Amino acid sequence: MWHGRSLTVILPTYNEKDSIAECIRGFESLGLVDEIIVVNNNAAAGTSEEVATTGAREVVETQQGYGAAIQRGLREARTDLVCVCEPDGTFDPRDLRKLLSYSDECDFVVGSRTVSTFIWDGANMGWFLQVGNWFVAKMIEVLFNTTSLSDVGCTFRVLSRELVDELLPTFRNTESAFGLEMLLLAVIRRVKVVQIPVNYLPRVGESSVTGDLSKTLKLGFLMMGMIVKARVWHGERRPKAYRTLRH
Repeated sequence: MWHGRSLTVILPTYNEKDSIAECIRGFESLGLVDEIIVVNNNAAAGTSEEVATTGAREVVETQQGYGAAIQRGLREARTDLVCVCEPDGTFDPRDLRKLLSYSDECDFVVGSRTVSTFIWDGANMGWFLQVGNWFVAKMIEVLFNTTSLSDVGCTFRVLSRELVDELLPTFRNTESAFGLEMLLLAVIRRVKVVQIPVNYLPRVGESSVTGDLSKTLKLGFLMMGMIVKARVWHGERRPKAYRTLRH
């Protein structure tokens, strides 16, 4: 638990057989997590056997896509706080403490992989991806007058139960751009969002998206289109603040 609130970690898996068990044990070793849910999204053979060596609970989501997997995990989670992460070795579970330290004041705490100090040698965050994520994040910041943002693609984040329950019925994207949809929906609702630098390490294995330049470019243009559409459709809204700070 974190400050009296229960906590679930959701780990979607497709091609992380060689890293998932170590990732799970990293979160378990923190002594903070009440439950770890692994969402098997048509994962590589042997993944379930690796998960079985840990204390995580595995559920199967047959609809392919990052967004479909995360939404399944969010529906399964029942705790006060929900952490979303990827078990590919790129994130350090110990950084969860950083994100949680802001969860008392913000309903949505998002990691950032674009701060050079925290990018490890060999991590898949070259200048192109770093600048691209920064540029798209600044589009949101400028168009929606948000708090400072520097990364739209970071999948290490913490949400409150209240925010999960509000956003779940509104999700539409089931693929790689789901993380951006989640962020945009929160921004439109004037949710208190904060972005915190996290360590970004070399991936174990190859990513099905960022390992392919053409897929990366396609996703980047898709994201920019999503932001512009969100601004056109919802830009005139001025909803009240999501909630007051917890004290």
